[in-house]
Amino acid sequence: MTEVLSREEYRAETAKPKRGNKFGAKKTMFEGIVFDSKREAEVYRDLRLLERAGRISGFERQRKFNLIVNGVIVGSYRADFAFIDHDQDGRLRVVDVKGVVTREFRRTQKIIKAAYNVDVEVWK
Repeated sequence: MTEVLSREEYRAETAKPKRGNKFGAKKTMFEGIVFDSKREAEVYRDLRLLERAGRISGFERQRKFNLIVNGVIVGSYRADFAFIDHDQDGRLRVVDVKGVVTREFRRTQKIIKAAYNVDVEVWK
């Protein structure tokens, strides 16, 4: 006897299993926000505490920077966090939380430095 499957059942049976993050990061929710990793959520929590204490200001998540080469926008980059650090003479700090620094990310760091004169810090 043959079994008849509905369209949804067939798709569920033949669908490829979802792969996890290639670097092993697990999505984490904190204060109703989904973060790409547990470490990124921890850094967010710590930076919010510093903001409440008045040690940083202008705190932003997912700050967008256009990647500009010879006056042409060739792409964009979203930093995990950006803020003004009052402990370091009020300078802008841009932070990306990464477990693994890839060659592509290093290239992006150099473009951001050249276009905006801002060092993108990597926190592990």
